[in-house]
Amino acid sequence: MAERCKVLVTGATGFIGRVLMHVLGSRGKVCLIGAARRQVSEGVSESNIKCVGNLDALTNWSPTVIGVDVVIHTAARAHIMKDEVADPLAEYRRVNVDGTLSLARQAVAAGVKRFIFISSIKVNGEATANGKAFCADDEPAPKDAYGLSKLEAEQGLMKLAAETGMELVIIRPPLIYGPGVKGNFASMIKLVEKGLPLPLGAIHNKRSLVGIDNLVDLIIRCIDHPAAANQVFLAGDGEDLSTTELLRGVAKAMGKPARLIPVPAGLLQFGATLLGKKAMAQRLLGSLQVDISRTCELLDWKPPYTVQEGLRRCFERSN
Repeated sequence: MAERCKVLVTGATGFIGRVLMHVLGSRGKVCLIGAARRQVSEGVSESNIKCVGNLDALTNWSPTVIGVDVVIHTAARAHIMKDEVADPLAEYRRVNVDGTLSLARQAVAAGVKRFIFISSIKVNGEATANGKAFCADDEPAPKDAYGLSKLEAEQGLMKLAAETGMELVIIRPPLIYGPGVKGNFASMIKLVEKGLPLPLGAIHNKRSLVGIDNLVDLIIRCIDHPAAANQVFLAGDGEDLSTTELLRGVAKAMGKPARLIPVPAGLLQFGATLLGKKAMAQRLLGSLQVDISRTCELLDWKPPYTVQEGLRRCFERSN
């Protein structure tokens, strides 16, 4: 990494941002600024965090982006399973599209050289056929409001970059796991921890994941790598697991038994359909694979941790 590079990390107290801030801070090769909506979380130094309030079109970033070379934009309205707002798409657009593009325009005005945007694999879609992984240049096919908002943000950023010359890097991660993870992965951890028998012992799908340490390593590689400019990269651990394999890996990392009952996937799919849980069944039984070969080749990068190592680090750090 180049010396004397000033980096702004948005969402600095969030799931990705706090790890990114810690790793960048420990390397000591950048002048680091963090921006967050609320006060600092545990494990993040307060001295270089600025609270900017809610992320939307009206957020004033001007004092924060002055003198910054690279913006790493991790802040977003995250995917919400049971969204209770009246118009989820409008709310996602307010934060993820309007807020992102306002930040990018203010970054351009301040002379920021590179803008790294953490997007989502949901831009590509929700599922793949076994053996047919998503690629960065596939036609986007978001299926929900969150994925659509990320796509619209990408498109707006690409247009702005083309008009202004600011370098743009887009990273689309699949499900991210690590200490403090929430959502579906956290729910799965709780079930394994309780030792409950789960009817998921015969699932033969393939799903790509990315550990937080691997994702942060990739983001840091993109800060000043020449080949990263104006590219879209898919992130991943480089290993695809079935739901059965993942549950066994989680149990092993936790030092717990994996109590998995081999129920046929077709029967589970039928039951989920009857109960109105098709979306949940898709996440557990369907495949979603990403091809990171282009990421690795262009950036001369490979994930530093295997899935097994990532799971072990996840639980070692959370104990």
